[in-house]
Amino acid sequence: MSAKFEAGINIAIKVPKSKYEKTVAFYRDILKLEVEEKPINNPTISRTHEVKFGNNIIWLDCVDNYSHSETWLQLTVPNIEEATGYLKSNGVETCDELEELPTNMHWIQDPAGTVFNLQER
Repeated sequence: MSAKFEAGINIAIKVPKSKYEKTVAFYRDILKLEVEEKPINNPTISRTHEVKFGNNIIWLDCVDNYSHSETWLQLTVPNIEEATGYLKSNGVETCDELEELPTNMHWIQDPAGTVFNLQER
């Protein structure tokens, strides 16, 4: 495959509802980072805050059904179909059931369970 995987600018931290307010306050009030709540319409995320993190954006996602936080990362590729074919040929299946996505994106996981949003750049 000639396609190159590159890190995207987005990092999502899935935060349990019971820890969400304190987590937002940590980034906003203690670290003094720019934090802004954004509207969201997603069946698994009840609230989200955008945090400016250097050249990246951290999305603090409030998830009602999680017991611990998870960090999800973004990968970009020139051609999504070519990349998913390459991944499949190497034993990496998409796991789009994790969370609702537009049709031109996929979720994948590394062997340790880290979730990546794979999308075309």
